[in-house]
Amino acid sequence: MRNQKPPFEITNQMIDYVAEIAELVGKLSAVSSLSANPTLRRSNRIRTIHGSLAIEQNALSLEQVTAVLNGKHVLAPPKDIAEVKNAYEIYERLDELDPYSVEDLLTAHGIMTRGLVEESGIFRTRPVGVVDNEEHVLHFGTLPQYVPDLVMELLDWAKTSEVHMLIRSCVFHYELELIHPFADGNGRVGRLWHTLLLSKWNSAFAWLPVESIIHDRQQEYYEAINTSNDAGEPTLFIEFMLSAIKASLVEVINTSRGMSDGKMDKVTLRWNKIQEYLKTHDYIMNADVRELCGVSAATANRILTNLATKNKIKKYHENGHWIYRID
Repeated sequence: MRNQKPPFEITNQMIDYVAEIAELVGKLSAVSSLSANPTLRRSNRIRTIHGSLAIEQNALSLEQVTAVLNGKHVLAPPKDIAEVKNAYEIYERLDELDPYSVEDLLTAHGIMTRGLVEESGIFRTRPVGVVDNEEHVLHFGTLPQYVPDLVMELLDWAKTSEVHMLIRSCVFHYELELIHPFADGNGRVGRLWHTLLLSKWNSAFAWLPVESIIHDRQQEYYEAINTSNDAGEPTLFIEFMLSAIKASLVEVINTSRGMSDGKMDKVTLRWNKIQEYLKTHDYIMNADVRELCGVSAATANRILTNLATKNKIKKYHENGHWIYRID
């Protein structure tokens, strides 16, 4: 059994991020139309669900996730469609959940994995090796007989700790993944609970698409987990998550400003998303634009062609694919 307090150090980088995020939350309150704009809230929630599930290999595009949640028929594996519906249901019930309740954690897992896994809504009963998206074993989860006590200890720490909630929620997210309490769905529940904890600090976090930013930086996400596992404490993971939270706030503030000024049209919004993506990727392709903007392949092609015509991006042919870069 482990000590009650998870092992981690608070670094200057974390303190800087916390200060920047707190300032951005203040700006968000000043400019955001989130509270008054159900369309923007729903759009962000759909991006959240798409991002969190895509990290776990769900094949549905943002456009398809939107269609499923609008009740339209989508040609896709039934499992992927069920994951979307389940995730949407539990995110819609976020404000009903107690972030320090083991019963609510199990309820959330039960809804998230309903009809998809054998051990749904219960702690796992078998040992498990934790693998990344390339099937590399990251670590072996806690032995099943210790899982319930460790999860309750972690929830209790999250409730009573005096560490700032921005850092505390990151530590919780990491430690839950380390314990790996469920047979399946640990990543989805961990990201949901991170959002839940943040939403108790500031309600705007219930609608911020942090999961979408994590999906855009998925390789970094896994590297941060791996490096933290090797170090035996989650410093790098906390710093990565704080940077993702900051990025999601910046994006929402920019979008809100544009909407409130009435100046930011659809073209500008899409260009902003593409620019953000290209800050962390060498190039962008049609499929990436489809996901980012929730559009069809034909529309994605039009967007890229228009940007290339205006010399905002350059088009290249590599390995049989058309790719686009900012020179």
